[in-house]
Amino acid sequence: MRRKRKNKRVQLPDPKYGDFLIAKCINHLMSDGKKSTARAVMYDALEEIKKTQKDTDPVALFTAAVNNVGPMVEVKSRRVGGANYQVPREVRGDRRITLAFRWIITASRAKKGKPMAKKLAEELILASKNEGAAIKKKLDTHRMAEANKAFAHFAW
Repeated sequence: MRRKRKNKRVQLPDPKYGDFLIAKCINHLMSDGKKSTARAVMYDALEEIKKTQKDTDPVALFTAAVNNVGPMVEVKSRRVGGANYQVPREVRGDRRITLAFRWIITASRAKKGKPMAKKLAEELILASKNEGAAIKKKLDTHRMAEANKAFAHFAW
């Protein structure tokens, strides 16, 4: 049975920069309900970007990084006649942003030996240049969708 769609909650912009995307990223960064810690990490990362990339706006760099990492297509498993097929599907806007945040944060957490704010800042700078682990994940996803293009007719 299909689930009913619930109305989406209205996301308030973050208090410091007034940006909706940063507020959403803070929520993805948060663990165990510690929003103040997540906010501190995010703001420190943006300050770190401001220090290292003197000529660029950190919010614009953050937005560019999220847009670069967001995938256009992904694969979803579909069971047809006893066999599972990886069917390529186009990614909706909300899911695209969510996957971008997830991949950037996972890539940042995978690095060792530095504070989270520095790791996040590094990953965002790399993602804005189309480099880094999050971009590699996007390219792998695109490659997987391209390889399974023959099963696109199973997408209904």
